Amino acid sequence: MNTSAKNTHNLLAGGERATKQKKALAEMIDSSDSFQSAQDIFASLRSKGENIGLTTIYSQLKLLAAQGELDYMKSESGETLYRKCSTVQHHHHLVCRGCKTTIEIEPPGFEEWAEKVARENHFSDISHVIEITGLCEKCLSHRN
Repeated sequence: MNTSAKNTHNLLAGGERATKQKKALAEMIDSSDSFQSAQDIFASLRSKGENIGLTTIYSQLKLLAAQGELDYMKSESGETLYRKCSTVQHHHHLVCRGCKTTIEIEPPGFEEWAEKVARENHFSDISHVIEITGLCEKCLSHRN
């Protein structure tokens, strides 16, 4: 999982033409704490009057994820969701399936356990992603 606390707005401008649309996308990414799909971002930007194409959003999100500036995960439906994390440290997420509230977590002892299991099974150069999903207290109370 790749993360960075750098300012996404500057990254979009770095090495590329910083269009109004790309700036709006960067500002939306910077202002959200939740994982979002390209479609969600597209709908939000369009509702704010931004004239940005879905292709531009997809390409920018993929570029930023490849550069390690955005974290990403697959939803239960297989859709890729993106989020700018607050830390550059390796970490994992607890994600609400309802509202997409996301909490960065570091399960104690997990990294050591993963390395031990890999060694015991003769694996090296391992990587892993932990995304724990459930319903937050607010979403659970709305269901009842």
